Amino acid sequence: MKYSNLALALIAAIGLGACEKTVVTPPVSSSPPPPVVVPGPPGPPGPQGATGPEGAAGQPGGAVVIVPPPPPAEPPKQY
Repeated sequence: MKYSNLALALIAAIGLGACEKTVVTPPVSSSPPPPVVVPGPPGPPGPQGATGPEGAAGQPGGAVVIVPPPPPAEPPKQY
């Protein structure tokens, strides 16, 4: 019982090592791979796009309202 874990590990390793191992080789292709399309030089820029339907200028604001921040919270008490 002293070496039961070691024996169990060795039996598991031998059992898993005895499994059939198949080697998968990719099929050999007789045709060359398709050519890679590489983009050429850029063309001329397109026309300027139209502005959006709500593209009107903003309206001036009224009175400026400044909201003060809340007072700082008390630090937690440490015991």
